[in-house]
Amino acid sequence: PMGLELSDVFITLTPRKEWKKAQYQEELAEKIRDALKNMPAMRMVFTQPIEMRVNEMTAGIRADLGIKLFGDSFEILKTKASEIGTLLQDIEGSTDVYVEQITGQGILQVKVDQDAIARHGLSTRQVLDAVEGIGAISVGEIREGQRRFDLVVRLEDQYRNHPESIKSLVLMAESEKMLQLGDLVSIVQEEGPSTISREWQKRRITIQTNVRNRDLDSFVKEVQGRILREIQLPSGYHIEYGGQFENLKRAKNRLKLIIPAALLLILCLLFISTGRISDSLIIFTGAPFAALGGIGMLYVREMPFTISAAVGFIAVCGVAMLNGLVMMSTIRQKLEAGLEVQQAVYEGALMRLRPVIMTALVASVGFLPMALNTGIGAEIQRPLATVVIGGVFSDCLLTLCILPALSAMFLKAPRT
Repeated sequence: PMGLELSDVFITLTPRKEWKKAQYQEELAEKIRDALKNMPAMRMVFTQPIEMRVNEMTAGIRADLGIKLFGDSFEILKTKASEIGTLLQDIEGSTDVYVEQITGQGILQVKVDQDAIARHGLSTRQVLDAVEGIGAISVGEIREGQRRFDLVVRLEDQYRNHPESIKSLVLMAESEKMLQLGDLVSIVQEEGPSTISREWQKRRITIQTNVRNRDLDSFVKEVQGRILREIQLPSGYHIEYGGQFENLKRAKNRLKLIIPAALLLILCLLFISTGRISDSLIIFTGAPFAALGGIGMLYVREMPFTISAAVGFIAVCGVAMLNGLVMMSTIRQKLEAGLEVQQAVYEGALMRLRPVIMTALVASVGFLPMALNTGIGAEIQRPLATVVIGGVFSDCLLTLCILPALSAMFLKAPRT
């Protein structure tokens, strides 16, 4: 459900090769925003159909971040929400800032003058019955097959379009004296609430914003810190955060369990493959090497850390372990053949130089189209592929240099 002031406009895009004024979807959104920015009272939020539906179902919010302000007074909610909206516009990465409109509905308030109706012997009900005619009085029902419609009676438009016309309505007192409605009531035209949103029985107003060219986690942390320092909320008012941020929190909590479990499983598989804890730990040093390269590549491409990037770290750790296992197994074969440790490490590293490089090239070239993708799914594919490519290259270099050195330091020739 949404208010009368809200609407969804779906734009169907032509194939990207036919575009003439933009190359990427983000650039197209910026051009649309620039074209419409001067329209009065226009506030825009750009999203995609599936993304919007998922956000609405999970949090009732259409944007990346939704700030829910809870309280009782409409005026205070409106004032504080405006302050938060202004604050968001000053934060790097914030775009499409939208403050929910909760007022703006025209209200005609009719107050009965009790002294006046008492002088003329009228009851409040008689006066309000006349006022009710401004809207509609249901007097019956019309049926057309299975369809039903209320039959209503209301005043003519000439008596409903202006407060002064309403005041001229005539009522008859008990003394059969004709009285104008304006002599019995005061009529005031005011601005009232257009939408009353509630959550857990508390009134709520939502401030939404999308995040561009910045990771959502650091953005939310900055927003939370600045709101805490700069926005003074009265007693009984509080803030909650929702939107994609909620999905991010849930995913991070899962990753806190999944990543250690995946790394522990990799270590167990290494031990099963090598049969030695020392060999397994030496091979396992490829994991931080790969992570270092992935982080460096994200930094070089100025890409934020996302959930897909975290999945990429898990994937690249598996590739790194494979490189180390290939080299370590060859070194072990040389040791069992009777070579000294230094000679076995040298020959093993030399023999597996080409396979390690080929593994790195295959993974890097295979993920290159994903890393350069700008079409559908790019926001998922690019961080994952970037982490894998950077991690594979760094692990390749460090495996060729550091793993042989660690093997020479800690391995011992088998006893004869």
